Amino acid sequence: MNWQGWAGRAFGRPGRSLTRRLIWLASAWMAVALILTGWVLTSQYQESALRRMGYALSETIDEVVLATTVVGGRVAVAEIQDSRTLRPLSGKYWVVAEFDGRGGMRILEESPSLAGEDLVIPPDMPDRLQRGRTLSYTATGPLDRPLRIAASVKILPGRDTPLVFMAGMDRSDIDADTRAFATFTWIALLILGLGVGAAVFMQVRIGLRPLFLLRNEIADVRKGRTGRIERTYPLEIQPLAEQVNRLLDHNQEVVERQRTHVGNLAHALKTPLSVMLAEAEGRSDPLAEVVTRQSRVMKDQVDHHLRRARAAARAQGLGERTPVAEVLDEMAVMLERVFASKDVEIDWRAPDDLMFRGERQDLQEILGNLIENACKWAKRRVRVSAGPTGLGQMVVVVEDDGPGLAEDQWEAALKRGTRMDEDAPGSGLGLSIVDDLTKAYNGRVALSRSEMGGLKAVLDLPATEG
Repeated sequence: MNWQGWAGRAFGRPGRSLTRRLIWLASAWMAVALILTGWVLTSQYQESALRRMGYALSETIDEVVLATTVVGGRVAVAEIQDSRTLRPLSGKYWVVAEFDGRGGMRILEESPSLAGEDLVIPPDMPDRLQRGRTLSYTATGPLDRPLRIAASVKILPGRDTPLVFMAGMDRSDIDADTRAFATFTWIALLILGLGVGAAVFMQVRIGLRPLFLLRNEIADVRKGRTGRIERTYPLEIQPLAEQVNRLLDHNQEVVERQRTHVGNLAHALKTPLSVMLAEAEGRSDPLAEVVTRQSRVMKDQVDHHLRRARAAARAQGLGERTPVAEVLDEMAVMLERVFASKDVEIDWRAPDDLMFRGERQDLQEILGNLIENACKWAKRRVRVSAGPTGLGQMVVVVEDDGPGLAEDQWEAALKRGTRMDEDAPGSGLGLSIVDDLTKAYNGRVALSRSEMGGLKAVLDLPATEG
């Protein structure tokens, strides 16, 4: 098995935290090691116990061999010193047998402890013993107790054919001791495993805690809660924190430089255009009309692209956040006064902790244009609602009870300079400005029909926690 590749897949699998992968991998290896350790210890204990029992059985066979005599071709076994072989069904037995020439065995003498019972003889035991091999095996003996049996072939003086000496001993005590040892071993290993697992968990959690803190600080910077990494970290991580701060400084420097360039460009272009418009508007010849018309188009183009450039530069900055409720309150109070003649009522709702991840000026321009457009076409009521949608986003919905727009006009209304009603005041740039600024923040705006009867505008914008 390719363990290196398996470990690489375990660590490199996406969607899992490094801490969980480390703990999981360490726990898996530790569990395998403990299981193998428990199995090896239990097996060795059992083998050692069976080996000691084998020595005892060999001694019993030797005692029986010494007590065996051959008189006139007959085999006789004198009484041996082991009293357990004299008590019926005591758990220790011996047998003297011979090969019957037909692949079987015939019992010649047996211990009084067998009390008429027989020792189990495997079918292949004659073949194995005839090849000079000592046989040890486990079988069920009298009273259905497990026996450990040893058999050996000996040739005694006065007899040409070999004799088979067998000794058996009840192994119930050994099995019970093995089970007790295995239980104690597994309990001890379980306690050891839990202790080591807890130590690994604590070591990983404590060892990686600075990384978690750094992650949280970077998240706070991204959400606008702080502007830099302020915490001091261990020597292994502090260089990373310093590099993040340098990156933030560089990013802020780039944003400020973009803002300066945008401002300089606006001043350099708008001033000559204003002079050209002033000069052309004072004349009535055809050339002046062409200059006036094209200059206004150029001025609109400059305003349009400079507005997008400024918004894009601000959107790149980190740490900016604006309370949505405050901006909505300001817009509602101001526009209700502007449209006091229509007695427009603006009903707005937004959580106090909802924050727009961007500059206040951009949010004011986005919401101001949307709500102003709604007030312009509303009969009396404008409704605005804002709330988080999760994943760092928020949604703003602006509706009115006016005539609304046909479905085939929704997309055209967002284009720059498009006016749905030539009799209405304005340049037709309001919704286009909203679309431009929203896209600069990687958001989007969509139009549809409101339940109130008028137009419904839905904004998706970046948000941050309060």
